[in-house]
Amino acid sequence: AGRRGRPDRRVSAAARSWGLAGALCALVVAADQAAKAAIEAHLAPGEHVEVLGPLGLTLSHNRGVAFGIASGAGAPLIAVTLVALGVVGYLFARDPARPGMWIATGLLAGGAIGNLADRIRADAVTDYVDLPPWPPFNLADAAITAGVLLLVFLYLRDGERESESG
Repeated sequence: AGRRGRPDRRVSAAARSWGLAGALCALVVAADQAAKAAIEAHLAPGEHVEVLGPLGLTLSHNRGVAFGIASGAGAPLIAVTLVALGVVGYLFARDPARPGMWIATGLLAGGAIGNLADRIRADAVTDYVDLPPWPPFNLADAAITAGVLLLVFLYLRDGERESESG
């Protein structure tokens, strides 16, 4: 507790950040799993549906990591995902009140858990967004990519601020 029995603002800011990160994570997992279920229900593997311009939908099942690398590595990929979630949690726990950190954490954790759920359930990740020149990907992949980019931006921005002030 802070002065005069009021709660410490850092603690409440950290608790708020944990709650926001958890809510965003849950939202990403729910949206990812719902999208994958809808695609699985309406498309056959390899079937392509044009959406807009180069954007299309193609159902595929990825047994590897990004772009099919390490295909068929099942249990090791699950272990790597769990380690990556631990690293994300550690980084967030170090400074949960850092502006924007809850967004990066929620996106990264939600995307990782969404793909992990596929891997545990079907030993493959369901991909469906077809945007050449990339292989098909999914909402979880997009969330992971956005989370990594935001995390890099946050650390670069903070590093730049530190070098300017010191």
